[in-house]
Amino acid sequence: MLLDLKNLIDKYDLDIKGVIHIGAHFGQEFKTYENLNIKNIMFFEPLPNNFFNLKNNVGDGAILINKALGNFVGNVEMNVEKANDGMSSSILKPKLHLEQYPWITFNEKITVEIDKLDNYIEGSENYNFINIDVQGYELEVFKGGSNFLNHINYIITEVNNSELYENCVNVTELDNYLSTYGFERVETTWDGITWGDALYIKKTKK
Repeated sequence: MLLDLKNLIDKYDLDIKGVIHIGAHFGQEFKTYENLNIKNIMFFEPLPNNFFNLKNNVGDGAILINKALGNFVGNVEMNVEKANDGMSSSILKPKLHLEQYPWITFNEKITVEIDKLDNYIEGSENYNFINIDVQGYELEVFKGGSNFLNHINYIITEVNNSELYENCVNVTELDNYLSTYGFERVETTWDGITWGDALYIKKTKK
């Protein structure tokens, strides 16, 4: 997460009841959530090795789900790399990423379970914040959570202005989709030049 969550809470007076973190990796943000007194935490992480480390780092402090999220239920193949500790792994095939980061090679494919966020909508009133980093697959995750988005007030997501992965969602396309749920992008950082992080806040009801 490139954006400083504590600063954003102070700047925009965010009232976070709970967080759905999609693409959790090793759970690096867990201590941040705890320190900010966020009580309800749910992590989604599909890769087995990442999930093993996530469990060790988080323990019983959150709900942990070993699945990818998208807009269908079943199995999906992921393109996996190890040079970046798996953080660049994606359901999508790498494209510009191979040129921008030539030392990161995707030399393994793993089949993982995939589900829709809407299948976890029970108890959704306890969560009003999504933090998502799924390497260009964000739009498909949001499509699979179209009902859940009605309960969400804040989103931090990775955004792209170039095709780092084949057919990855562009930031403008993401803006347009989330605007139909009343979200407005209020903060953006382009630390990766072609990619960065953005904060969306729900301004109006759908």
